[in-house]
Amino acid sequence: MKILLTGVTGYIAKRLLPVLLAEGHDVVCCVRDRKRFDASRYNSDRISIIEVDFLNAETLKEIPADINAAYYLIHSMAASTGDFEAMEAISATHFRDRIQQTNARQVIYLSGIVNEETLSKHLTSRKNVEQILASGSYSLTTLRAGVIVGS
Repeated sequence: MKILLTGVTGYIAKRLLPVLLAEGHDVVCCVRDRKRFDASRYNSDRISIIEVDFLNAETLKEIPADINAAYYLIHSMAASTGDFEAMEAISATHFRDRIQQTNARQVIYLSGIVNEETLSKHLTSRKNVEQILASGSYSLTTLRAGVIVGS
């Protein structure tokens, strides 16, 4: 299976990538800056790297049409300027629109726990991204996780 992995320089994707490779998948890794990701450390010929800025729809043309599934593991919480909620909505919309033009039939999205009526700005944004992604023509699996501290 050919899988698109976004957020590849983040904590979750760094742990997911070796598992996907061990399972025999070909993985297309999306990065904003190719210099920030060293694919050689994974010692695999099943990794390809593309530079994509999800805020710029033009760059999403780099996503190959022959992917089978995609992991959406990106967020704009670290943005030093701008409205992260708007940035997350734009990124999700661009992603959804491009993925609908591929062979992908499954998207997996890592969200936050949204079990209250009144949510923080962060969780409201996560829920909004989920709604945007859910409007696509593929199946969406949303994993709602609490705060992930790490190893």
